[in-house]
Amino acid sequence: MNFAKCVFVTSLMFLLAACSPMISGTVQLVDAKMQPILVTKESPQGTVVNMINITTTLEKASQAVTTDALGNFASGKDFIIPGTYKVEATRIGYLTETKSVLISDHTRAKLEFRLKKIPEGKRKSIEGSKSDEDKIVNPGEVNLQPPTM
Repeated sequence: MNFAKCVFVTSLMFLLAACSPMISGTVQLVDAKMQPILVTKESPQGTVVNMINITTTLEKASQAVTTDALGNFASGKDFIIPGTYKVEATRIGYLTETKSVLISDHTRAKLEFRLKKIPEGKRKSIEGSKSDEDKIVNPGEVNLQPPTM
């Protein structure tokens, strides 16, 4: 019985070592009443998901991925390192949603986002902008700072 227990523990350690940290999930588009928008009307494909590690150096601070036709996304292999992440799903015409997640050595976080459609009259337009500066929709919103010690 001891030998079987030892083999089990050793196998479990190898499996855990093979499981690198990962962030994955889905993005669903919803209307102003929070009802799902049918994929046949508007696909979530191409929605940008930013994963920003706020507890590491700037070289490894962020990764962006896009969703597939069903709204699924996953971080790149071996990109996610332990730390606290701000994960943001953003799409033109929809409100951005942000979630925080703590990642350890073997964490596989699965997040679900529901992006709410912005009513036509409330959207910001860059079509008639005269300069590049006019096209900045949310100036000063990004504020990445190195971690403090």
